[in-house]
Amino acid sequence: MIVVRSDLKMGRGKLAAQVAHAAVMAAEYARSFEEEMYRGWLSNGQAKVVVKVGSLGELLEVKRQAEERRLITAIVEDRGLTQLPSGTITCLAVGPGSSIVVDEVTGSLKLL
Repeated sequence: MIVVRSDLKMGRGKLAAQVAHAAVMAAEYARSFEEEMYRGWLSNGQAKVVVKVGSLGELLEVKRQAEERRLITAIVEDRGLTQLPSGTITCLAVGPGSSIVVDEVTGSLKLL
């Protein structure tokens, strides 16, 4: 699950790049530290769903809830080279992980 801030005015290409960063970061973490989870995710099609929140505070609350459930998280901070100031948090990956547990945290969020 990739959670994107809808309050930021990112172009489509920028948004796509930020989502890709989050997916790669979470996958690399899982590959390094949660190999069984990673292999399961890899063999089942590497599902990715993109949802939105309206603010940084909402995104950080999703992160808190995910970490409380011991889910993998990866937060993306922009480098500030194009559209956003350096350090702007743009999105959050939650998982790979149990879809039941991921849905406990993200199931109420709207698709992007």
